[in-house]
Amino acid sequence: MHRRRFLTGAATASALLAGCTSSGSGGDGNASVAGENESTSVASETSTAPVTTTGSAASGTATDAGAENGTETGTQSGTEAGSSYSVSIAPMGEVTFDGVPETWVANNGSWADMGVALGIEPPKAVWLPERYHTQHYDEVPGISVDKSGMQALYSDGVSKEVFYELDGDVHVIDPNFLLNRYKGWEQADVDELRTNVGPFFGNSIFSRGYPWHEDYQYYTLYEAFGKLAKLFQREDRYEQFVTLHDEMQSNLSDVVPSKERERPSVAILWASGNEPETFSPYLIGEGTSFKQWRDLGVRDALAETDVENFHATRSEVDFETLLEIDPEVLLFRGHESQTAEEFRSTVVQFMNEHSTASALTAVENDDVYRGGPLYQGPITNFVMTQRAAEQVYPDRVSGQLYDPERIAPIVNGNGES
Repeated sequence: MHRRRFLTGAATASALLAGCTSSGSGGDGNASVAGENESTSVASETSTAPVTTTGSAASGTATDAGAENGTETGTQSGTEAGSSYSVSIAPMGEVTFDGVPETWVANNGSWADMGVALGIEPPKAVWLPERYHTQHYDEVPGISVDKSGMQALYSDGVSKEVFYELDGDVHVIDPNFLLNRYKGWEQADVDELRTNVGPFFGNSIFSRGYPWHEDYQYYTLYEAFGKLAKLFQREDRYEQFVTLHDEMQSNLSDVVPSKERERPSVAILWASGNEPETFSPYLIGEGTSFKQWRDLGVRDALAETDVENFHATRSEVDFETLLEIDPEVLLFRGHESQTAEEFRSTVVQFMNEHSTASALTAVENDDVYRGGPLYQGPITNFVMTQRAAEQVYPDRVSGQLYDPERIAPIVNGNGES
C-alpha cells in the first residue's frame, strides 16, 4: 500500500465517536428498510459527463439576507504542493493534510453535491448512488455528473474491505453513522481505516433525528460546505455560492407570507411504491434535508399531532390517520427518480381513486407533490427550493429565485469574485 499523504488530527477515539451507542441493524443504509426505500418501479436516471462545461457569469448585486454562512470562510488559501494545513470539523476534531486530497469517498449526495459545486471530481463511492439524484442538475445549464462508475458502500451491510479497495485519500463520512447504523462495526475498524487508508472528515448533516447526533456540534448546509471548501482548498468558490444563496434568500422574503396563518400546512412522508397504503412520517427538523421547507416557512401539520418522527421510532401512518390530520399539502419522499408527470400518473392517480385518500383536502385540491430528496448540497438546494416554492406558493412565484446561469461559471472557477 502506498504511503498516505494525509495525517489525522489529535482527536482521541472517544471524541471522534462521541455519543456512540450499540450498532443498528441496517437502518438508513438498507434499501429495503420501510420508509427509506427509493421506488424501484420508475425509469432509471440519466447522467452524462463528469462536471461542467458551459455558462457565463451574469451580473448581479450581492445581498446579505442571513445566509447560513460557514465558519471556515476566507479567500483561497493558496496552499503550495507539499505544504500542510488543518481543518477542524465535529466530531473528529482537527484533521491535518500535507496535500489536497485527490480522491474521496462521501457519505451521501449532500457531500457529493458540495464537491460538484467546488469543481472537483465526484466521489468514488457513496452509500447508495441511486439516492444521489443527479438528474436535478438538468435544471442548471453547464452542469452534469456521471455517476455510472460510482460504487455503493452499502450492499446488505457495509464492508470494511470496500474502503481498502476504494483507497480514498479522505472519507467524508461521520464514523458515528457507521457505528450506530450497521452491525459488525467497531471503533477499532474506524481507527484502522483512518491509519491505513485515509482520515475521516464528515458530519451527519442531513438529519438531527438520531440520538447519537445530539452530543456534538451540528452544521447547517453552508457551514458544512465551508468546511469541505477548506478541505479541498476551494474557498473562493464557496464564497461565491454564499453570495448566490444570500440573493435567493432575499428573493424568498417576497414569496413567503409574513403571517404564519397564511402559509400552508404540509405533511412530509416517505411513500414506498406507486400505490402506498402506509407512510413514514418526517417531521420538519433542523437537518439539511428540510432546508427548503424551513426557508419557505411552511407549517408542519404532523408537528401539531402526537405522530412521532420516523427517525426516532420507525413509526408509520395510514390514510385514516392522514384524514384526521388533513394537511393542505402532501409531500412524498421516495419518488425523486420519477418525473412530475410519472409521479402524477402513478401515486397521485392511485390516491384520486382510493376510497379514503380521495377525501383528503390535498388530494381534492391537487396539492400532492414529490417531497424532495433526503440529501441535498448547495446546487441541489437551489433547484429544490425553486421547485418547493412553486409547489406551496404558486401564486407568489413569478420567476427564478436564483440565477442558474451563474452556477457553472462558479464551478469552473470563472465566477464573479
